[in-house]
Amino acid sequence: QVRLVESGGGLVQAGGSLRLSCQASGRAFSDYPMAWFRQAPGKEREFVAYINQNGLRTYYADDVNGRFTISRDNHQDTVMLQMGNLKPDDAGHYYCAANPVGAYFLPEYNSWGQGTQVTVSS
Repeated sequence: QVRLVESGGGLVQAGGSLRLSCQASGRAFSDYPMAWFRQAPGKEREFVAYINQNGLRTYYADDVNGRFTISRDNHQDTVMLQMGNLKPDDAGHYYCAANPVGAYFLPEYNSWGQGTQVTVSS
């Protein structure tokens, strides 16, 4: 398994931007598809974005498509999530995940980070 540590969360005004990072360590990072999920209080963990091993294939949840960008650096063992035009509904705990067990959009991944909190004020 790979160990994941997220950073970059914080408080931002609606319309603002944040950049999340996920630092991986352990097994070969470039072998794993990666994803970001988020979870708001009282809600289920939901898919945000996915990126394949070489970074050439990405998928996004409909409500973030066009505002968020997922990327990865296989030399630095990191995956990033650039978030723009943030809305109050984007608030939640954001998790980095590695190596999906099933479909990429399901929260069924072999490794998870502890997450980083994103708060969006209106």
